[in-house]
Amino acid sequence: QVQLVESVGGLVQTGGSLRLSCAASGRAFSNYAMGWFRQAPAKEREFVAAISSRGRTTDYASFVKGRFTISRDNAKNTVYLQMNSLKPEDTAVYYCAARGVVYGSRKSGEYDYWGQGTQVTVSS
Repeated sequence: QVQLVESVGGLVQTGGSLRLSCAASGRAFSNYAMGWFRQAPAKEREFVAAISSRGRTTDYASFVKGRFTISRDNAKNTVYLQMNSLKPEDTAVYYCAARGVVYGSRKSGEYDYWGQGTQVTVSS
């Protein structure tokens, strides 16, 4: 079992920045690829970013590339999502997820464990 706990999100203005973190407990964190997903009201959950178990490979959705950065610190059992140049359309509940393989995935169904989600609101 892996337990994931996201940091508190927040309210930011358009163009602002926010860093989310996700702390993991349980089995060896460095064995798990990690992903971030988000879900806006009345929309399906969508892929945001993923990072491999050792942090050597990252993947981003096209709509966040160049603005968001995923990273991880395996010594701290934590994965981060640095979000810059935020837009109102980034407003959503953000979830971190873990899968027990080396590489991440863009498919939510391929993740084994999920955090509870944290609200990010970007005001215009």
